[in-house]
Amino acid sequence: MAKSAIRTQVGIVGAGPAGLLLSHLLHLAGIDSIVLESRSRQYVEERVRAGLLEQGSVETLTEAGVADRLHREGLVHHGIELRYDGIGHRIPLTDLTGRVVTIYGQQEVVKDLIASRLAAGAHRDHAPILFEVEDVAVHDVTGDTPRITFRHAGEDSEIQCDFIGGCDGFHGVCRPSIPELRIYERAYPFGWLGILSRSRPVSEELIYARHTDGFALATMRSNTVSRLYLQCAPDEDLALWPDDRIWAELHKRLGCGEELEEGEIFQKGVTPMKSFVCETMRHGRLFLAGDAAHIVPPTGAKGMNLAIADIRVLARGLERFYGQQDTELLERYAETCLRRVWKGQRFSWWMTSMLHLFGANDPFEHKVQVAELDYVCHSKAAMTTLAENYVGLPFEV
Repeated sequence: MAKSAIRTQVGIVGAGPAGLLLSHLLHLAGIDSIVLESRSRQYVEERVRAGLLEQGSVETLTEAGVADRLHREGLVHHGIELRYDGIGHRIPLTDLTGRVVTIYGQQEVVKDLIASRLAAGAHRDHAPILFEVEDVAVHDVTGDTPRITFRHAGEDSEIQCDFIGGCDGFHGVCRPSIPELRIYERAYPFGWLGILSRSRPVSEELIYARHTDGFALATMRSNTVSRLYLQCAPDEDLALWPDDRIWAELHKRLGCGEELEEGEIFQKGVTPMKSFVCETMRHGRLFLAGDAAHIVPPTGAKGMNLAIADIRVLARGLERFYGQQDTELLERYAETCLRRVWKGQRFSWWMTSMLHLFGANDPFEHKVQVAELDYVCHSKAAMTTLAENYVGLPFEV
């Protein structure tokens, strides 16, 4: 079939939080864009990922006009608990920083952004988001008119644009299209077995627990749905984890007694843990953002927040380009983003190292980790350092 061509200013690959927020912020600035997504709308709206937003991320979504439901349904938290040797210690985030974090699932952010983009594009010549596209490839990114080719609804198509936002995740096509990459990565010798349960959360605030049998985390998605995690092997066989075993292990590691309510487990999965940074976040007119450029262990709750921070920088740079023909912010995109990315990596690595078992029972490792936790929980300076990073470092001006 003949190839059809669509002209837009910014072509965006990926309808996760990064790609959708970029498209929305550009729309607010009067800049046209199209988002391409390989999955269906239903899939991306139901895909369970991160669930904690820094205050700066909430402020970004609020300023963008897509946070009404977030403010109605999000759960604002003023502290977290670190638990070790069976005793819990509260870190008062708000008392130490004046800021908060909010529990609101990534899939809910995606739903809000999709609804806003589709409503804004109702009267346009072309749809703002194309779902279920195939064979996506980027071309001519070092020239002035990059292209994205793809197949949609049985027809070969092409987007001609000025810039491309590579927001298609760790396994996407944009990063591999760059010929030379500066990559730093670390794989951890464990993963997280995560469940969603129809049960009341064990606590109003998150519990991070270090246990001699492995890490555990108690969080939530709402007042009636709990999100719970157990450290496990990165290639753990879920068939070996029936519900009764999961609950028994959660009771043991969290040490919450009857406060841990057992409910229907309606989702379970294993997430390997890794740190990954691609410092080549820009190649010509292709800009990588979010998981396409960096992955963090979820211990520090930084993944979605780093993606939002990337998009703030990229959207501001594109707005400056179209408004003033000034490329300075775009030229400094990678440099600006990477300062925050590496701080997020450092914090995520530190939290992971402090709370997980890294091998066989090692008495020295145990003593060092407990000493670190004891220091953090009893030193105001150390608690403040954790709190400042957890609620989110300031955005660069």
